This record gives sequence, structure tokens and C-alpha cells, in this order.
Amino acid sequence: MAQAFVNNKIQSGKVVVFINPTCPYCRTQELLSQLPFKQGLLEFVDITANGDTTEIQDYLQQLTGARMVPRVFIGKECIGGCTDLVNIHERGKLLTWIKQIRALQ
Repeated sequence: MAQAFVNNKIQSGKVVVFINPTCPYCRTQELLSQLPFKQGLLEFVDITANGDTTEIQDYLQQLTGARMVPRVFIGKECIGGCTDLVNIHERGKLLTWIKQIRALQ
């Protein structure tokens, strides 16, 4: 169930972020929400919303090598978590990567 849920969310041409909304330190939503995404091509997925939190984290571990959230997918590729996203952004590569999947306006 968790595997199908995660795999259904991850799509080429879309940025998907698996989050736990109670994390007070995460800058992922703030950073990505400032970018001009086409409607529907940025999604924040609350892993606590459907009661399968542990199973989803277990599958994310299997899929990406890390169980912690956020887990950021650009297209079908996981780029890591919040620190990874911020580093990519600070190196000037985030916009290029998102433009490559045609998710920006």
C-alpha cells in the first residue's frame, strides 16, 4: 500500500516532496513555494495524513536510502532532503533542474 502510494505520487515532469508537517526546521516548502511552478506540478505530500507513516518511511528508505523526510523528487529522481535542496539552490542548479522537467511557468 505504501509502495503504491509513493510510486503513484512520483512522476516525471513534477516536483514532489514527502513531508512531515510538524517539522519546525524544514525550509523545503518555503523555498519551493517561492518558485513559479505550473499549476499542479509541485506537490507536498503529508506522510502522516493516511496513517501509513512508518510504512511510507520504510519504503522511502528502500527507494532512496534515507527514511527521514522531507524527501524531494524532481521528476522521478530523488535529490535528497532539505539540506540537499538548499545546497543545490545555493549552487544555482535548482532552477536549471526544474526547468529541464518543464515544471516552471
